[in-house]
Amino acid sequence: MTALIIAVAACAEKGSGPVLSTGDRYLSGSPAFDDYRLGVGDRIKVTVFNEPTLSGDFGVAADGAISLPLIGNLPATGHTVAEVIAAARARYADGYLRLPKLSGEVSTLRPLFILGEVSSPGSYPYTFGLTAMNAIATARGFTPRANHDIVRIRRQGETEEVNYRLTPELRVYPGDTVHVGERYF
Repeated sequence: MTALIIAVAACAEKGSGPVLSTGDRYLSGSPAFDDYRLGVGDRIKVTVFNEPTLSGDFGVAADGAISLPLIGNLPATGHTVAEVIAAARARYADGYLRLPKLSGEVSTLRPLFILGEVSSPGSYPYTFGLTAMNAIATARGFTPRANHDIVRIRRQGETEEVNYRLTPELRVYPGDTVHVGERYF
């Protein structure tokens, strides 16, 4: 009877729902950066050719927009950098600049958050191609009570954590919250 109670408690700690070990987070190689969708906390470097006062590093604010000189706010959350640059180019061409030439790139990705049974939980800068194991290592590794088999990950903007089998191929994305649970035996 005691063994059954311990087994049920261990399963409950792992979170509700199935444990995934396949899917887009397990794909080999790096995801394409061209289709990266901006989110709150990202920063993009915008260069307006021959207009240094209009160029700069701009952050995606809590309302999901970036604020550019002269043209004001542009929606950015959920858009690629190319889409934001195209919208900015159209706005600058609408009475501000003749034939505006713009370029843009992501300068800073939104941070990753690590909770639970790691030595230093907190917010960490995201680096492209980061895996869950790398993220845990960044947080100075597991505590002695940590579950080394399963992690729970919540994507930015979602409300539910999803259980994933912890493997070297498990990727995390900017804005993710990685939760390392406790094991009981």
